[in-house]
Amino acid sequence: MENDSLNIVQIVFFTVFVGTLILGGYVIANFNRFFGPDPNMPSETGSSRAYTKVQVVLVWLHMVAITGALAFLLH
Repeated sequence: MENDSLNIVQIVFFTVFVGTLILGGYVIANFNRFFGPDPNMPSETGSSRAYTKVQVVLVWLHMVAITGALAFLLH
């Protein structure tokens, strides 16, 4: 029989996992708005925008991996 406190932790991490997935969908839907060209930054190049996109995607993927592992592997 599982411990009740472990069930609460699983529910919390599953909620955070779902929230992370929803956040990723929101970022993908508004990707161009967030990471498109900025007219106030004339020195910004395409490669600097691409680097920022890669950083954001990698941080999001790590969030998905960590919350998913804690939500699904704690049993």
